[in-house]
Amino acid sequence: MPAASFSSSVTLSLVPEAAGGPFVFWGDLPRNARLAKSLGFDAIEVFAPSASFLKNLGLIEILDETGLRLAALGTGAGWVLHKLTLTHSDSSIRIKSRAFISELIELAADYRAPAIIGSMQGRFDGSVSKPQAFEWLRDALNQLGNQAAARGTLLFFEPLNRYETNLVNRIDQGVALLESLETDAVRLLVDLFHANIEEVSTSEAIKKAGRHVGHIHFVDSNRRAAGWGQMDFKPIIEALKAIGYQGYLSAEAQSHGDGEGAAKQTLTAYNTLV
Repeated sequence: MPAASFSSSVTLSLVPEAAGGPFVFWGDLPRNARLAKSLGFDAIEVFAPSASFLKNLGLIEILDETGLRLAALGTGAGWVLHKLTLTHSDSSIRIKSRAFISELIELAADYRAPAIIGSMQGRFDGSVSKPQAFEWLRDALNQLGNQAAARGTLLFFEPLNRYETNLVNRIDQGVALLESLETDAVRLLVDLFHANIEEVSTSEAIKKAGRHVGHIHFVDSNRRAAGWGQMDFKPIIEALKAIGYQGYLSAEAQSHGDGEGAAKQTLTAYNTLV
């Protein structure tokens, strides 16, 4: 097993309609990318309205200028703006959902980065049974995972807490889903806020998940920056080291109007822990 290797990342939302969401920086991609670089981050994780929106912003030029890497692209705007999910009862919406994610996979791959599926997993309800929802979800992940693999990258799937979905809440449920797929190009995004709600022990769940863990949302128990809540990060970092994790600790935290302060606090915690 290779030795663990960590890199730092910070989230940047370009979706005003997601106001109040767990993103450290908001709007103005060039300015915030430069700020992230000046503070010492290795990468940015971007939440954008669409792939075309990002292309028009000149993302590649900004990354080239700053030397930052792209940690991942979020797809949640598909849900926030258009109410798209991969498990919707309407087949036309499921098709649009895949297309929305597919375009972001293509753009992310241009920067050797993964795309993230979180809120767009959807949920089952009175009109969609649990088995049916999982069948649609597996089919979509197989298709989209194969697309990512063909472009030399991965796809990240994020378990969410019970208040946001009733499909995949825990890390072990995410592992079971991934192991049922035909593609091997999908990894788990472990968001420490969601895990804090759902897991008996986040560190033990990470150890059991092993190679399936591909990305970490580095955030405290109250969804504020790491160190501004009551989470014990040391066992979690030790678990990541134990599985040879090589990836980002990406700050997806509520900034409460002080993005720079939340970013600085994140780096203080990061540098203390790793």
